[in-house]
Amino acid sequence: MLILSASTAAMGGLLFGFDTAVISGVTRLIADAYHLSPFRLGLTVSSALVGTVFGAMFAGPPADRWGRKRTLFSLAALYLLSALGCAFAWNWPALVFFRIVGGFGIGGSSVVGPMYIAEIAPALKRGRLVGLFQFNICTGILLAYASNYVIGIAMSGPLEWRWKLGIAAIPALLFGGFITAIPESPRWLLSQRRETDALTTLRLMGEESCDEVLNQMLDAREADKRGSRSRLWTKAHAFPIFLAISLGMFNQLSGINAILSYINDIFAQAGFDKVSSSLQAIAVGATNLVFTVVAMSVIDKLGRRMLLLAGAVGTAMCLAGVASIFTYGVHRDLLVWLLVAFIGFFSFSQGAVIWVYLSEIFPNNIRASGASLGSLTHWLMNAFISGLYPVVAARYGGKPFGFFAGMMVVQFIVVLYFYPETKGMALEQVQLKISN
Repeated sequence: MLILSASTAAMGGLLFGFDTAVISGVTRLIADAYHLSPFRLGLTVSSALVGTVFGAMFAGPPADRWGRKRTLFSLAALYLLSALGCAFAWNWPALVFFRIVGGFGIGGSSVVGPMYIAEIAPALKRGRLVGLFQFNICTGILLAYASNYVIGIAMSGPLEWRWKLGIAAIPALLFGGFITAIPESPRWLLSQRRETDALTTLRLMGEESCDEVLNQMLDAREADKRGSRSRLWTKAHAFPIFLAISLGMFNQLSGINAILSYINDIFAQAGFDKVSSSLQAIAVGATNLVFTVVAMSVIDKLGRRMLLLAGAVGTAMCLAGVASIFTYGVHRDLLVWLLVAFIGFFSFSQGAVIWVYLSEIFPNNIRASGASLGSLTHWLMNAFISGLYPVVAARYGGKPFGFFAGMMVVQFIVVLYFYPETKGMALEQVQLKISN
């Protein structure tokens, strides 16, 4: 039941990854179909990200009021509506609208999915299980690249981009169906004073010390009620707020989603044709998946902090290399290898850590609001960078990659001096460590 529940919640990540990456295979097709300028193309790509901002912003209250399970089911419905709407979009504004709807689903699931998994997972397995969300994001990205390649080979013409966007309806239906088979989060049940149901769910999840964990949860609930600790924006929560905002910002200041969203265009700019660009995009997606699996296998041993430090060094070096290629026009044959290495370092570090860390660092009573804040920061930066990238890249070539490299150096310093380790600790123990 633990694996089923965690895997189901993580399916939101699969749709998240698919929707993020699938647009890379249709940018030129949509631009031709609707005669889009670089600005309007950037708006089309970032429109889904606008939706994610609002999805992340407003996911917390329904998750607290109606529960994690019901909220996840509603998000599955949004994914389905978006896929079908994009497939049958009758004009450019309709396409943008339905991509925004899908963005609501992405933003909401990036908050509720990891939070649900963190709340059901035993402490020693939490990193790996929450990492399933990122694993599914990578799986979704790889499936999107593979789907784009297969559909691109099988057909060409005005229906190609509609099939590429609409096929996401299949995993959306599966996501909604599996949600009906999983239990509610024990920590949400306890917040509703349903102690017996919470204890039953803990046992279903294989928790070895159910009574002890329940008592820790009860103690934390009583402590959270005192004073101002029941509100997010207070001095008592300044440190976890700093951690959430900085982590969300650095995740996108790596340039990850600008690269994933425009990877076919990046390869085309370097001189690769349509087929080889699609195949190399698949190689990037496969690397993303493989290194996420590696990170999941060690995140509960090495810890979150060590992965972030190692990744910051690796991504900075790779991005500096990409910037050099575009600036000086030499060694373009190394571009694919540098991008693959960048994806590997990112997946091993920030990609695997962000959703785990955001789901751990806030107290139980404000976890939904706190995770929503971190996810909101992530998506605001994502929308800004993805929307601006095609304009800046068209004017300045490889300079955006140099900027991203510099930001990874800054991240290394911030993580080294400020980020605490949370591996192997119950959520209530993390709460005590960060608040002291």
